[in-house]
Amino acid sequence: MSRRTTAKKRFINPDPIYRSRLVSMMISRLLQDGKKSVAARLFYESLDTIGTNLTNGRGTNNLASKDSPISKNETGSSSDALKVFQQAVLNVTPVVEVKSRRVGGSNYQVPLEVNTERGTALALRWIVQAARQRPGREMAAKLANEFMDAAGKQGNAIRKREETHRMAEANKAFANYRF
Repeated sequence: MSRRTTAKKRFINPDPIYRSRLVSMMISRLLQDGKKSVAARLFYESLDTIGTNLTNGRGTNNLASKDSPISKNETGSSSDALKVFQQAVLNVTPVVEVKSRRVGGSNYQVPLEVNTERGTALALRWIVQAARQRPGREMAAKLANEFMDAAGKQGNAIRKREETHRMAEANKAFANYRF
């Protein structure tokens, strides 16, 4: 990467179904071997699974809280599934992270605030990584379960965010070494 100039920000086109840039970012993170249609199918199947779980009553026990956008009397349409996905990304997005900084011959883990775009990218990456590590064969079901867990503030993606926050809290004595 060049030290002189910063890379230009690329415009992300929204997906054709939900018209959401966040959805197209998620599909890009799911992408493997250039098969975008497979990644899109997996994502949309996972949202359909979430929608059916909300209509059947499963999954609402940990999502129907005061601070959650999902309530027990909603029908579980595609917009509700999209709300679950958006809530999951919001819950996983980190506020602070640590970066290594070399000062006087030793490395320090310096806590820094996370930019909103980087926080969203980290959240999407952690959700996909946690879904891939889940046991089972069907990726759409694993992704749907990870979305439901993250929206309910559970799961491996939430654990990763809490671990990052703990690292930043433990190293806040080195905050004066910020760049």
